[in-house]
Amino acid sequence: MNKNAVIYIAGHQGLVGSAILTKLKLAGYQNLLLRTHSELDLTNQAAVAAFFRSEKPDYVILAAAKVGGIYANNTYPADFIYSNLIIECNIIHAAYEQQVSGLLFLGSSCIYPKFAEQPMREEALLTGELESTNEPYAIAKIAGIKLCESYNRQHGMDFRSVMPTNLYGPNDNFHPKNSHVIPALLRRFHEAKLNGEDSVTIWGTGNAKREFLHVDDLADACLFIMQLAQPILSHINIGTGTEVTIRELAETIKQVTGFQGQLRFDSNQPDGTPRKLLDVSKLNALGWQAKIGLLEGLRETYQWFINSKSRF
Repeated sequence: MNKNAVIYIAGHQGLVGSAILTKLKLAGYQNLLLRTHSELDLTNQAAVAAFFRSEKPDYVILAAAKVGGIYANNTYPADFIYSNLIIECNIIHAAYEQQVSGLLFLGSSCIYPKFAEQPMREEALLTGELESTNEPYAIAKIAGIKLCESYNRQHGMDFRSVMPTNLYGPNDNFHPKNSHVIPALLRRFHEAKLNGEDSVTIWGTGNAKREFLHVDDLADACLFIMQLAQPILSHINIGTGTEVTIRELAETIKQVTGFQGQLRFDSNQPDGTPRKLLDVSKLNALGWQAKIGLLEGLRETYQWFINSKSRF
């Protein structure tokens, strides 16, 4: 991408979008198009189309999405499938109409079947049943991949899709109910420490395994993929290639936050998918690997939360 290119980042205030914005600025890109939700409602097709006609971006990074953890996905399934489908449709079609030079669509590892062979290869898409707790969100993300593929096939566009593993880092959502596992646990352990509690209860058995990627590594990978000379034919995984159990994660977060109490696991609550480890051999073969270790990343994220906790 030329350093003078006009790049629209949809969702620039979120976890992923803010990291990509910072990465692009550090890389010397200056013509960055940014709009808050109050300035541009991405679920409004006419407003999105008008924005693209007037601003004429060269590249689009589609990081805008409605996201949440198990509780949020279980409680608001219609919101998750509707909001994500309509945002994707509006932006991808508007990008086609304006003939942008390239688009990057951010998906999620939940697109893969619940019992997909581990680690999950890109070819596992649509080969089995999805995890029920986040099926609506996953279907929306699968639709986004297929939208990009279809516009590439029919109209010769260069729309690339990336599937990151579980993400964490600065600007994450630390809501006590609607957040993902790392910010939820960081907040819970922090508050338990402040309140002098003797234990923290964690959903599930603690045996489920997860892979976690720092959002700054994701941003670095996204810029790497956008700059590849060859288009991505379908989608490509982004991750670390390593996994930990939820119990191991909780023990590490206990260490990072300085909580002195006990860990308790509520096996009456769902574990979600038993394992979610991505096969990142394709991306590694192209020349990119994750750099930020989990302990280092958790320490940085916890410090950011402490410095920003008045926001939550």
